[in-house]
Amino acid sequence: MKRIAAVFGLAVLVAGCGEPKIDGASEGALKESIQAIANKLPEDQRETFKDAVKTVAFDGLDLRDMMRDGGSEKYLVNVRERIHGKTAAEVMAMADKIRAEREAAERQQALSEIAELEARKAAAEAAAAQLQAFVVERSRFYKRPQRYGGDEPIIELTVRNGTEHAISRAYFVGTIASPGRSVPWLVERFNYKIPGGLEPGETASWSLAPNMFSDWGKVSAPKDALFTVRVERLDGADGEALFGGATWTERDEERLSQLKAKYPQ
Repeated sequence: MKRIAAVFGLAVLVAGCGEPKIDGASEGALKESIQAIANKLPEDQRETFKDAVKTVAFDGLDLRDMMRDGGSEKYLVNVRERIHGKTAAEVMAMADKIRAEREAAERQQALSEIAELEARKAAAEAAAAQLQAFVVERSRFYKRPQRYGGDEPIIELTVRNGTEHAISRAYFVGTIASPGRSVPWLVERFNYKIPGGLEPGETASWSLAPNMFSDWGKVSAPKDALFTVRVERLDGADGEALFGGATWTERDEERLSQLKAKYPQ
């Protein structure tokens, strides 16, 4: 741990001294020469030099390697060798190069993420456009009294397949909300495997009975509440996702906006 502390100690030492050079022959000589150079630097350059020493000293630092036997010693030797014989100007130039390379790598990573996010957004928008062709013409939710036990939740839907594909299963998001109320009583996903599928242009009406012990059975909404249903995904005749599945959230949009503002193309 003493060796690790010594490495971090390098970061707080300032350097500078006209043309004097850093002596990396030993740990003690390194500290003394850095301090001597720092004392002779103009005051307005000391902070810049201090940051440069930190940047060079910490470049490539891996704390896991530091914790291994001899890891801190090897790292100290590496730092000493890198800046031995360097002037203050040369150390600051090294730091500038390290920062430039780091910024270039960060920019490349950001541009890759931007491309990935834009592709996801385009896929989600294309899926949303296709999903609109599968129309929910009627939706109703109510609870049907049972002779024994609690009331049974019922979802009634009438849908029309306006897509050009046969649909084997449809996935929905149902919302129960009251007009003028900002928080819905319930937002819940459900899906239905369509017996025989639904061919292009066909219309079907379904009466679905969710588990009465699920949130559908627990919700207690006033009579003025409205039940709306949004199509989230459609599976084709082969049972594979045809439309949907590509999600795009407000967080995704915010992340994309931040990256594009920071790394304009």
